[in-house]
Amino acid sequence: MQVTETLNEGLKRGYNIVVTAAELDAKVNEKLAEAQPEIEMKGFRKGKVPMALLKKQFGQRLLGEAMQETIDGAMNKHFEESGDRPALQPQVKMTNEDWKEGDDVHVEMSYEALPEIPEVDLKSIKLEKMVVKADDAAVEEALKNLAETAQDFKPRRKGSKAKEGDQVVIDFVGKVDGEAFDGGSAEDYPLVLGSNSFIPGFEDQLVGVKAGEEKDVNVTFPEEYGAEHLAGKEAVFTCTVKEVKEPVAAEINDELAQKFGAEDLEALKKQIAERLEAEYAGASRAVMKRALLDALDEKVTFDLPPSLVEAEAKQIAHQLWHEEHPEVHDHNHDEIEPTEEHTKLAERRVRLGLLLAELGQKAEVEVTDAEMTQAIMNQARQYPGQERQFFEFVQQNAQMQQQLRAPIFEDKVIDYVFELAEIAEKEVSKDDLQKAVEALEEE
Repeated sequence: MQVTETLNEGLKRGYNIVVTAAELDAKVNEKLAEAQPEIEMKGFRKGKVPMALLKKQFGQRLLGEAMQETIDGAMNKHFEESGDRPALQPQVKMTNEDWKEGDDVHVEMSYEALPEIPEVDLKSIKLEKMVVKADDAAVEEALKNLAETAQDFKPRRKGSKAKEGDQVVIDFVGKVDGEAFDGGSAEDYPLVLGSNSFIPGFEDQLVGVKAGEEKDVNVTFPEEYGAEHLAGKEAVFTCTVKEVKEPVAAEINDELAQKFGAEDLEALKKQIAERLEAEYAGASRAVMKRALLDALDEKVTFDLPPSLVEAEAKQIAHQLWHEEHPEVHDHNHDEIEPTEEHTKLAERRVRLGLLLAELGQKAEVEVTDAEMTQAIMNQARQYPGQERQFFEFVQQNAQMQQQLRAPIFEDKVIDYVFELAEIAEKEVSKDDLQKAVEALEEE
């Protein structure tokens, strides 16, 4: 086998590979020898079929397989000896298209090599960590929001009209064609107007009613209604309004705390403070991560594989175009040409991606099976009722697995660098942290 370099320009590499007819013949004979002990043929005992007969019978069929394995072996040997790592799958094509059995095979291979990543002194990186404490005002505000979600209702002043969001306590009897039907009646039913818990149009007709009033509500059951004998039918519900109540936030006390699983109000306040500080810590980490990536981007420079940059720039341009055109949900549109700005951003992403991959490899960072399972479960929640199908889809889709693994790997590498970097904590206000997060979103 002969390998000749034809291109060595930047990260671009090109080679001609010649596999001789003798090498191919030897590979075929090797495969036949491996299979011979198990082959039976009429007139011969198992394992005793002559090689010449086997070659005549199966040689042609094994030739293509031998050719592929020999070329793959040549490529693998080249990468082992050269130390090159291709950025993308190498392009391989046979150049003597008029090849026939007995000829040498001529193959052209080209690829872009991944660059050498320079060493980075991670201990020299200096970062600032924004620390926010959950003060009493923040806890009280969160408590107030909780109380509103656990709202109660109190009677409105006598004679008041029901508004959207109010609760009306009603007795009702529903009839279709003048006949009451099963499940169409109730007494002292508390209905929140605007909750859309009843048939479309029902709640709207009760806006403006008063306690003591009787009102006929005319509705049409939806065509796809669960009870077939009612689907699409017109109905009249005679409603007697017993009370009209307005929403009020629940009182902030031990009873409210127990609704949210805490022993008492003080325990609930402690839980809220911990949750707030966890949220602040997450936001602070995002700000510090951006600062770290900026620092790494300044410290390192190396050649980038053009194909990776081009692919990333196209992806960025495509994603941003869809953000600007949210009404377009498919990809049936003209190709989006990346701008200089897209390419610049792509270069940064590719450079940092290669650097983090190198750092992670050297630090032996790995994504565990448990972490992958958790990531899949989190994603599967977006498809209620189809979780099992989603799991099976991910198991059979290597690209999807990589999409889920990549951000976990990146975060673990970032945490590894944080451990080595010099980090100074700085206590700031919630507003200062918020401004820093908003600045990230604007970039």
